[in-house]
Amino acid sequence: MFRYNVRGENIEVTQAIREYVEKKIGKLERYFTNVPESTAHVNLKVYSDKTAKVEVTIPLPYLVLRAEETSPDLYASIDLVVDKLERQIRKYKTKINRKSRETALDTAAATAIIETEAADVNEEPDLEIVRTKRLSLKPMDSEEAVLQMNMLGHNFFIFEDAETNGTSIVYRRKDGKYGLIETN
Repeated sequence: MFRYNVRGENIEVTQAIREYVEKKIGKLERYFTNVPESTAHVNLKVYSDKTAKVEVTIPLPYLVLRAEETSPDLYASIDLVVDKLERQIRKYKTKINRKSRETALDTAAATAIIETEAADVNEEPDLEIVRTKRLSLKPMDSEEAVLQMNMLGHNFFIFEDAETNGTSIVYRRKDGKYGLIETN
């Protein structure tokens, strides 16, 4: 069962909006046999040009679902973001089912996925670490790591290589292709 953390920027989150968000995101629970205890973080923004942006992040034990959508109508943005999340879940489940058939991997194996933040680079000689993330790495191949990275909308993803048991990083290059960094 999802818990909901609904925040509004430049908009008051009314009971009607909250109920609509909970009803729509609650439909995602049908994709899980055992609905994990998780908090759906929903951020609603309204801009001066009357467009509405909806951002949803749902950290699950084995996956982080994240999507955002902007449109002239807040309710339409909510519908579009839920559609994106549904596609992510279906794509991930298809990938896992195919992998489990190929390699007989345990689909319930948990992983923590890095949620990166854009770093504010100042011209200060002081190198201050403002956030620390700890994660458990799930064994996977580079193709699955690229899929995870794209689902999160990030530029890199750290994972444990299933073949070598070493820590590896996939990243998106400036030319739009992907790179792989392997450790010894």
